Amino acid sequence: MKKILSIIIPSYNEEKTIIKILEKIDSNKIELINFEIIVIDDGSSDQSRKVLESNKDLYNKLLINERNLGKGFSVKKGIENASGDYILIQDADLEYDPGDYVKFVNVISKFDPDGIIGTRVIFNQYTRAHNFFNKIGNKILTLIFNIIYNKTFTDICCCYFVFKRDLIDLKKLKSNGFEGHIEIISQVMKKGKNFYEVPINYNGRTINEGKKIRYYHFIPMLIKLFSSRIK
Repeated sequence: MKKILSIIIPSYNEEKTIIKILEKIDSNKIELINFEIIVIDDGSSDQSRKVLESNKDLYNKLLINERNLGKGFSVKKGIENASGDYILIQDADLEYDPGDYVKFVNVISKFDPDGIIGTRVIFNQYTRAHNFFNKIGNKILTLIFNIIYNKTFTDICCCYFVFKRDLIDLKKLKSNGFEGHIEIISQVMKKGKNFYEVPINYNGRTINEGKKIRYYHFIPMLIKLFSSRIK
């Protein structure tokens, strides 16, 4: 029986990109695994909900937050409604390319990993230049994460993270913002043993183009990294 990959897509005011990303996922289906696509509209004030409801053939489930509750909250909601063996977090903004799914699926089929993190740092075909302060924040978080968990990851803030669903205890996930990413990875690291890293392509947006994470978001992410370790 094929394994199921649940693709969790939190979306906030992404009317211009949400259908494009869903179409990219649809065109990158893989024979080795079945996709379960779950979109969470996080209280969007644009036409995201309308365009999603007009394209129901592109996803399996649409979950609605009536107000903006944060990326972390939306990801937790998606995981709660997922039935897959593995979870993949997919941003809705076209920064990350579903054409890279095959790399994750190949690792799943060969090694049965507990988690796989994408990296924008090594061996990728293309990476758009990052915001300097975001990149520095990522390097600091990655270094501290590796020291805490005795790992050698190169890009801990990469949003492409694949993990076994049964390693997550939703009751222990408290974060509703961007720091939820660190909380989930930390929980998987503490429960799992077998981890991999794969190179991915990255077409990062600028703030003017709609990028939502800012350099100051790395402060609560750093706090969450330490607090998750001692729990």
